[in-house]
Amino acid sequence: MSRRILILGMGGLFGAAAARAFRAAGWDVDRYRRGSDMSVAARGARWIVNAMNPPGTLDLERELPQMTKEVIKAARNSGASIMAPGNFHVYGKTSTPWGPNCPHSPPNLRARLNDEAEKRYQDAADADRSILLLRAGDFIMPGAQQTLMNKITLSRLHKSEVVALGPAQKRHIHADLEDLTRVAVSLVASADDTSGYFEVPFPGTQFSAEELAQNLSSQMDQKFKVTGYPWWSLALKAPTSRAAREMRSMRYFYQMDHQLDDSAFRIIFPDYETKSLDRIVFEHLYMRGLKVKPEGQAADQSPRAQNHGQAMSTQTIL
Repeated sequence: MSRRILILGMGGLFGAAAARAFRAAGWDVDRYRRGSDMSVAARGARWIVNAMNPPGTLDLERELPQMTKEVIKAARNSGASIMAPGNFHVYGKTSTPWGPNCPHSPPNLRARLNDEAEKRYQDAADADRSILLLRAGDFIMPGAQQTLMNKITLSRLHKSEVVALGPAQKRHIHADLEDLTRVAVSLVASADDTSGYFEVPFPGTQFSAEELAQNLSSQMDQKFKVTGYPWWSLALKAPTSRAAREMRSMRYFYQMDHQLDDSAFRIIFPDYETKSLDRIVFEHLYMRGLKVKPEGQAADQSPRAQNHGQAMSTQTIL
C-alpha cells in the first residue's frame, strides 16, 4: 500500500506540523502547489490532508465550498482517503460537553461554511475510502506568532500580564500541534483498513487564563495578573476588516467553559496523555529566550508515549 501523503496548505500551522509528523513516521510527504490540478497531484497518494485555507476572504462563500468539492473530486479520481482538521465553532452556543453527537448551530458565516464542508465530507464517504475529521481547539505552538496564544494571550508577557479573551476563570480547550499531528499519524495508520466517515474530537489541554497566569508566576518567580482583551478595538477595525468582524462574532465562544465528550477519542487512545500546562508554558518561555526557575524546568520532562498508535486497538470504531 502506498505511503505517499499529499498535504494541502503545508505553509499553514496544521499543514506544516502534519508534514513534520508524517515524515518522522516514515511517510513520503508531498506538497500541493496551489492552483495546480489537484487530481493530478493526488495520483498515487494514499491520503490527502486538507489543511488549506481559501486564497482570499472577499468571496469566502464561493471559495470554501469550491475548495471542498475539489478535494473530494481529487480523492475520488485518485482513490485517496481524506483527513481534515475541524474546530468547535460549528457548535455555536450549544451547551457543552461537545462531541460527535452534539447538534451543530453555527453562529457566523465561517462556522456555517465549515459546517457545510463537513456535511459534504460525510456525503462523500463510501466503501472505497476513509474520511477523517480531527476536531480540535485553538492551535498552540511555541514560536508560532499567528496562534492566539502568542498573538494575544501572551502579548503582554513583558508586563507580567496574561490577556484573557473572556472571563479569567473560564477553561478553554487548546490543541498543541505536536500532540495533535502525532494523533493524526496514528489515526491514518488505523483507518487504512477501514472506510467511511469518522469524526474524532481531540481533548487537548484545558486551562483558563487564571490558571495560565498562576503557572507563569510559578515558573518565572514573579507575579502575573490577568487583563481583559480590548474587544472595543475590533469595533473600530470592523468596517474595513473582515478578520476583525469574524473575530468579533466569536466573542461568545470565549465567554463559555469548554468541555468535551472525549469518549470516542479514549476508545481509540485509551492511554494517551496530552501535553501538560506546565510543559506548554515552559516551551513557550523557552522559545522566547526567557529563564524559568530550576523547578519549573522539571515540568513534565519525562518522555511521553512516542508511538500512540501502539495504544490503539484497530478493532475500534475506526
